[in-house]
Amino acid sequence: MPLPAPFDLDAFVAATLAEDMGGGGFGGGDVTSDAVIPADARFAGVMASRDAMTVAGIEIAEAFFRALDPDVAIERLVTDGDRVAAGTELLRIVGRARALLTAERSALNTVQHLSGVATLTAAHVEAIAGTGATLLDTRKTIPGLRLLEKYATRMGGATNHRMGLWDAAMIKDNHVAVAGGVAAAVARAVQAGIARIIVEVDRIDQIVPALDAGATHLLLDNMDAAALRRAVAMVGGRVPTEASGGVRLETIRAIAETGVTYISVGRLTQSAPAVDIGLDFTAI
Repeated sequence: MPLPAPFDLDAFVAATLAEDMGGGGFGGGDVTSDAVIPADARFAGVMASRDAMTVAGIEIAEAFFRALDPDVAIERLVTDGDRVAAGTELLRIVGRARALLTAERSALNTVQHLSGVATLTAAHVEAIAGTGATLLDTRKTIPGLRLLEKYATRMGGATNHRMGLWDAAMIKDNHVAVAGGVAAAVARAVQAGIARIIVEVDRIDQIVPALDAGATHLLLDNMDAAALRRAVAMVGGRVPTEASGGVRLETIRAIAETGVTYISVGRLTQSAPAVDIGLDFTAI
């Protein structure tokens, strides 16, 4: 699957390497490799999983090595979205030793983090399989990495929710408090000509006013299973329903079985642990 537009891979790689190599006036280069490794030395390397995982970011990892050694030879052995066992080889690399060592940490950091997001996402998708509910991500992403993290959730099988503040209205409790009520807040969004109006409700008595005012999607916030079932029945399929708030892997199936259309989980991007991936080099 192609990387998400408008993600600029070259700019991301350049900025990440500059951060690690002391760009922007802070010096420059990998002083350890430059001092210890002969300029003409060459390495062969294997990047391999040490955990069972869902792969995400492998193309980005390659880009770090190519940026520093345009002649590097890379054999890609997996594709983003693949589920692999511990011990699976992901990439084989042959190139200039200094360049490969300099790029190593940036490449690993990226693929470990994105594969961690994809792996956690895949576990949640598996947990709700067969229920009819769809897993959504959220805007709880690391600043600057939203496009990549949301790409990783797709690799894990989730569907992207809003990409940002621009692509749908989401009326939450603070909006409601200032607007003077759910109906008033929704009415203002309708008057503004917004096509997608998601409304967060945390009480059953907010549902009818939200629907009557023109909500196109209801986010059922922090409701227990009984309340979710009641809410779904009350909505009666008029708009999609989304369960959100405090969802965990051990509780998500019971939530899905209430009949909600979607379940959004912030921890997919907010709290995903990095997977363990190794890169071992040998001199050639």
